[in-house]
Amino acid sequence: MATKSSSTSGGPIVSLPSHPIGYVTILAALVTGVVHLLLGPQVMGFSQMMGILFILNGLGFLGGIALYLSRYWNQTLYLVAAGYALLTIIALFGFQGFSVEAFYMRGDLNPMAVAAKVAELVVAVGALYLYSESGA
Repeated sequence: MATKSSSTSGGPIVSLPSHPIGYVTILAALVTGVVHLLLGPQVMGFSQMMGILFILNGLGFLGGIALYLSRYWNQTLYLVAAGYALLTIIALFGFQGFSVEAFYMRGDLNPMAVAAKVAELVVAVGALYLYSESGA
């Protein structure tokens, strides 16, 4: 079962996922978080606003992992996580244009963009699955 304690007092501060999909979702969030943190300073070289957004997005995913592993996690946050991941996918197209060209940089396929967006899709699907398994 994918349930996690929603108690904010007592018990351990950190608890590991009880479902394998939880681990897959954490790994995907870690991948996209690290990709955004690594690319943030590079992006800042041509757009300070975008660089800051990249860094904040990376921190958001890493913070989400920490929250998921804490006793403060509750069922509603699965939906928040899925929405956040989907919003970051949509944001790429909002900034780069609504076509496959959003995944290209200077004419070449950008593997970091593809990896980040695939990871975000895995986070969204994983969070929705865990929400459905949590008895909500």
